[in-house]
Amino acid sequence: MKIDKYSIDGNVVGSVELSDSVFGAEVNDNLIYELIKSANANLRQGTHKTKERSEISGGGVKPWRQKGTGRARAGSNRSPLWRGGGIIFGPRPRSYRIDLPRSIRRSAYRALFSLKAKQGTIKVIEDFTVSGKTKEVAKIGMALSVSRGVIIADSDDALLKRSVQNIPWLVYNHVNRISSKDVFYSKDLIITESAVKRLNERYAEGSK
Repeated sequence: MKIDKYSIDGNVVGSVELSDSVFGAEVNDNLIYELIKSANANLRQGTHKTKERSEISGGGVKPWRQKGTGRARAGSNRSPLWRGGGIIFGPRPRSYRIDLPRSIRRSAYRALFSLKAKQGTIKVIEDFTVSGKTKEVAKIGMALSVSRGVIIADSDDALLKRSVQNIPWLVYNHVNRISSKDVFYSKDLIITESAVKRLNERYAEGSK
């Protein structure tokens, strides 16, 4: 399929070919769900931890004698039944990471890009460079009528990344490190011309 190519001023200056296998594939909601679920899971640190009774300090002395007090038997004030005692079956450090197979992951990205293409939220922009000032990128975003978007570029331009950092309604993604969450929750998907070529090659069916 062909879509318009925009200049940094927001004017149509040509057209770009989007691969039908990448941007015109079947929109599989289940694959997109698994992709977003894995992205959320991989962000979890898993450092939560509570102490069991063996890890609580104190408790070395029997609170009171076994018989004759009229109270329940107690061997330690670090018992889980006591205030300040250990926690029974509490959370332990663990990894929540979900690694999807490569074929499933690529199919999910194809479904995600196809969803955005179907919604008409993809805009291709000609390759550009900035001097590092936020207002330059903000001006480009306003020219393309971006309300909450992601810009996908093919270069690790430190100046571009720095410029985007201070814009709350725009996120930067490198074409090799695309965040499925950023793309899914965005209203506008801005892709540079060179990044489109990389996406067509990388996510085409049968590519390695």
